Amino acid sequence: MSEGTSLGMEDLSQDDIGTIEETAEDTILSRQTSVNLVPFVGQRFVSQEAAYEFYCSFAKQCGFSIRRHRTRGKDGVGRGVTRRDFTCHRGGYPQMKPSEDGKMQRNRKSSRCGCQAYMRIVKRADFDVPEWRVTGFSNIHNHELLKSNEVRLLPAYCSISTDDKSRICMFAKAGMSVRQMLRLMELEKGVKLGCLPFTEIDVRNLLQSFRNVDRDNDAIDLIAMCKKMKDENPNFKYEFKIDGHNRLEHIAWSYASSVQLYEAFGDTMVFDTTHRLDAYDMLLGIWLGVDNHGMTCFFGCVLLRDENIQSFSWALKTFLGFMKGKAPQTMLTDHNMWLKEAIAVDMPQSKHAFCIWHIVAKFSDWFSVLLGSRYDDWKAEFHRLFNLDFVKDFEERWREMVNEFGLHTNKHVISLYALRNFWALAYLRHCFFAEMMSTSQAESINAFIQRFLSAQSQLDRFVEQVADIVDYNDRVGAKQKMQRKMQRVCLKTGSPIESHAASVLTPYAFGKLQEELVLAPQYASLLVDEGCFQVRHHTEEDGGCKVVWIPCQGHISCSCYQFEFSGILCRHVLRVLSTNNCFHIPDQYLPTRWCGVSSSSTNTFETATTMKDNSEKIHLLESLASTLVTESVETEDRLDAACEQIAMALSRVKDLPRTTHNAIDIAYNCPSESLILQDVEEADGIIRFTVGNSHESVTLGKLKERRPRDIVEISRKRRHCSGPCCLSVQ
Repeated sequence: MSEGTSLGMEDLSQDDIGTIEETAEDTILSRQTSVNLVPFVGQRFVSQEAAYEFYCSFAKQCGFSIRRHRTRGKDGVGRGVTRRDFTCHRGGYPQMKPSEDGKMQRNRKSSRCGCQAYMRIVKRADFDVPEWRVTGFSNIHNHELLKSNEVRLLPAYCSISTDDKSRICMFAKAGMSVRQMLRLMELEKGVKLGCLPFTEIDVRNLLQSFRNVDRDNDAIDLIAMCKKMKDENPNFKYEFKIDGHNRLEHIAWSYASSVQLYEAFGDTMVFDTTHRLDAYDMLLGIWLGVDNHGMTCFFGCVLLRDENIQSFSWALKTFLGFMKGKAPQTMLTDHNMWLKEAIAVDMPQSKHAFCIWHIVAKFSDWFSVLLGSRYDDWKAEFHRLFNLDFVKDFEERWREMVNEFGLHTNKHVISLYALRNFWALAYLRHCFFAEMMSTSQAESINAFIQRFLSAQSQLDRFVEQVADIVDYNDRVGAKQKMQRKMQRVCLKTGSPIESHAASVLTPYAFGKLQEELVLAPQYASLLVDEGCFQVRHHTEEDGGCKVVWIPCQGHISCSCYQFEFSGILCRHVLRVLSTNNCFHIPDQYLPTRWCGVSSSSTNTFETATTMKDNSEKIHLLESLASTLVTESVETEDRLDAACEQIAMALSRVKDLPRTTHNAIDIAYNCPSESLILQDVEEADGIIRFTVGNSHESVTLGKLKERRPRDIVEISRKRRHCSGPCCLSVQ
């Protein structure tokens, strides 16, 4: 048995989801190992995979292999995986497997002997960025550890690198046998006979997988699929490039609806290049944006064989070709230097920024070991620096941070400072990013991308599967938009400015503005010069933001640049407007991009005539519904008949195809006070609907038995309903 020190190891079979072990970091190993490879409690990793690779390297050096023992969600539902246990491959005990007829099957000999060695990681989120921390570690084994020339034969370490796979594929095309391949690679690598990190069986399995996946034919089918979609819809766009060996090198495409969405909301976008199609070893790039309802919209997709400046340049030029040469005002990407250089050349007019989430995700690898117990303090200070409003404050605080933590010579800190124009908000607030830098939008975009990664089973079907995902997203988005429009707007301040904004902005944009309105009264507005105000929080004695307001010119601006950054007026400006008896927000500060009217060009993009026709039909439907309610509540028989007929009509409508599901969203782009529906409430068999602007609810009836007093109650409630009304049956 090897020697070691156990750090709070308990029986791994116990259900101790909520247990987190915090023990000392004085780990003693049975073998002399590199200090940098020893796990310790409190160590941080950016992902489960990073922790697995680290522990795997440690185990290989010690003489054993590991496996994933347990995956748990801390609360069971809703939060995903929050804990992971990695154990020695000999942990646990073998279990006999009974056959269907009740007899015991012949089981192969198992290597499991109940070994207690393990490493546990728990997911935590600091500043909205998740990371995994080691909360338990033990290196006690109840078996002998393998020597270095033996451990490589464990199945976990019999891996073939990408370069070796390519050479094996080339050798196979040349007609070499497997044994000849192994011998040649041993000579090339200068290793002894039989000392490669993989065996003859591994090579044969790899060759069999090559035969199962014919990438060249799949690429041809992929191009054929794009051509078919182009024939069916001339507005579908695609481009591809073939290399010198007649292999597909790059391919990009965009759907007709995506091009139209880009025309309306292509002012800012995300170009995500952090994922690959593993089955075909191609880089996946996705262009995404956000519409006026805050929902993710798809602009285009690209598959690249290589990750370099030339590949990214081809992708950007192709995308511009799809979008009629229109480049976005701003673009968010991951921390990729090749992509940075390509954007500087091919989209010089676009403001390029790095997504802060991708940068912060690397911090645990960069700084956790270096800073140790001070890592959390440094991370908190970095986030304060990131959110600063003014360049002067950033530069001053950055120097203080570097001095405090002694990071003058750290290469990552030097690089971050050199690229501060690409990530620090103090340098980006004058550019419009449509709230895409917020944590909620980052999560929404990431969830959207995950759907694409699940569609990579067949390359030739990938374009079609992506089309299904985009279409599904459009349908769900249209339904959510309609639901939001039909919900009653809740005014929190009662100010005329709030009422005005509610009638113009989409529910998403209004919600953002309303947050600022609620906070505005906490600020003091001081006139310091003609048209110039100093606005600061009531708890502050100096400082604050400078607001310039020139009423005759309709100009107003704030030094925090929130309007320029998000298109939503800040609390400082709203405070000045309300203090100076301004009851409406100037039109130029209610951008069309965030108005409900602009949704008319986002979904189905009908002609103006069609839009007008749809609008008239909806208003007619509103009028009929209002009249129906008014007439139905007169008597119980009328009410029963109306409920029965409406139920039949609704059932018939639901049976109709959804090919024009977005047309309604186009026509119904302006809030109508006569069509404001709340959620249906059902109590004691009586269905209640909110009617018009009334705060009362109209009782439409009981579906089965009805008591006589219900009619009286209906009549009373009808007298409270003075405005037009409509009903909706679920």
